[in-house]
Amino acid sequence: MSETERKITQADILAPAEYDQQRKSLKANLIPMKKLRRIEVGPFATFYFENYATLWLQVQEMLRIEKGGAEQIPGELAAYNPLIPQGDELIATLMLEIEDEKRRNAVLLTLGGIEETVFLEIGGDVIRATPTEYDDRTTPDGKTSSVHWLRFKLTATQIAHFKNGTERVVLGVAHPHYGHMAVLTAEARTALAKDFI
Repeated sequence: MSETERKITQADILAPAEYDQQRKSLKANLIPMKKLRRIEVGPFATFYFENYATLWLQVQEMLRIEKGGAEQIPGELAAYNPLIPQGDELIATLMLEIEDEKRRNAVLLTLGGIEETVFLEIGGDVIRATPTEYDDRTTPDGKTSSVHWLRFKLTATQIAHFKNGTERVVLGVAHPHYGHMAVLTAEARTALAKDFI
């Protein structure tokens, strides 16, 4: 399974029986790569940087769970293909992971608009994340969703700095109620650099 493809096609999809047969090994093979693409920022914000391989598996899992057959495939491809990086960007699923439901609800009520405060800093450059979907993920009462999809568009110079390792890369959240940052490790940078052309 390629990490650098830019689009999942119908020809890439395994038949249900074939996927079921290979599922365990496919998921196991993806674990080391997914681990490098997972960045924790603060106590409960985790970024899962997506690529062809992670989203191909997600599509296969959705088909397996929902059992919609061939008719379901176009909808899944339409939903997940826009989340595959196209060579000048990184795309992440931001999960606000709080196990206790009561605490989770209380915290999410304080984090409205959090998706608008996420950034990537490369040296002196700050790249603001933009939500990949257009629906507002914050309810009228100020409660944010626990899942957001974010896009970081980089210039050619920023990509070069990201790849060469001479500039520090920081992933951060600058929300008034959640201000945290994490410096990307060399291993994470090497993994994410594969998303660039």
